[in-house]
Amino acid sequence: MSLPLITKPELSPNQQALPIVRDLIARREQLQVAVHRVRGATVIDCGIEVPGGWEAGLAFASICLGGLAQVKLQWADFGGLRWPGIEVVTDHPIRACLASQYAGWFIKKDKFSAMGSGPGRALVQTEELFTKLGYRDSSPVAIFCLESRKLPTEAAVDMIVEKCRCEPSDLYILVAPTASAAGSVQIAARAVETGLHKLMELGYDLGTIESGWGICPIPPVAADDLSAIGRTNDAVLYGATVHYNLRDDDDKLSSLVGQIPSMASRDYGDLFGKLFKQYGNFYDIDPLLFSPAEVWLSNIQSGSSFHAGSLRPDLLTSSFGLEYR
Repeated sequence: MSLPLITKPELSPNQQALPIVRDLIARREQLQVAVHRVRGATVIDCGIEVPGGWEAGLAFASICLGGLAQVKLQWADFGGLRWPGIEVVTDHPIRACLASQYAGWFIKKDKFSAMGSGPGRALVQTEELFTKLGYRDSSPVAIFCLESRKLPTEAAVDMIVEKCRCEPSDLYILVAPTASAAGSVQIAARAVETGLHKLMELGYDLGTIESGWGICPIPPVAADDLSAIGRTNDAVLYGATVHYNLRDDDDKLSSLVGQIPSMASRDYGDLFGKLFKQYGNFYDIDPLLFSPAEVWLSNIQSGSSFHAGSLRPDLLTSSFGLEYR
């Protein structure tokens, strides 16, 4: 399994995301974000000491996807629950979602820690994932998207610069807490990525996948980050639908599709917050749970499409704390 066209600079996630970063900086007042200089790097606060918002979250998600996906906010129907959602469409699913968007680098330096996503991961190359993908980005610019309640310290920025082997002035770091409007949006934008990661865990050859399309409800901002982790996971597990175009054998796809959705997990049917309390940590939760609620596989070779999973508006209503009058 490898990424095609890995040497083309026009497909560099860091290069493609840079214009979106610059636009976010230029519209900082409009999008309610703050721009800081830390050790020469540009750090953009999207919801810690500033309000941020849905539009900031939209930019955050687009940047996190390496500028290789169309991302749109819209109202949608989630199994009878009409609610704001985010739609992601990409013809570069592996590069945009796994090589860029996936939260695969745990950044820790002294007292600062954060989950690291974004195009810059393909420069750092500390994850086994990039060995599997056979991919390395080549870019003088490095862009990271962090899920954190704190801005990175000077020591953390120095470490990231060293890992990326870039100039401090070429490093851009976006930060948003889980419990923020931007945080809700950017996590809900991970449905396509979540499905791809599940397929990889199942041992499927991702090289057959040509495009991905997903939609997921955007959870209301929770009172605290731990509650927000529950809501954002529930949004994907019980509200997200993904669709992949690929080329493979129909019999293989027919037997595969039922293994992809969250309902294939032993832990399916409980809210994520309840599961976290039950197990006491993330690592004992069934890893097969982390999947979209509903999956479509369309075989370009045969014209056949295969479906599995279903939306759970009842669980979304409970998780999101929705009250009807």
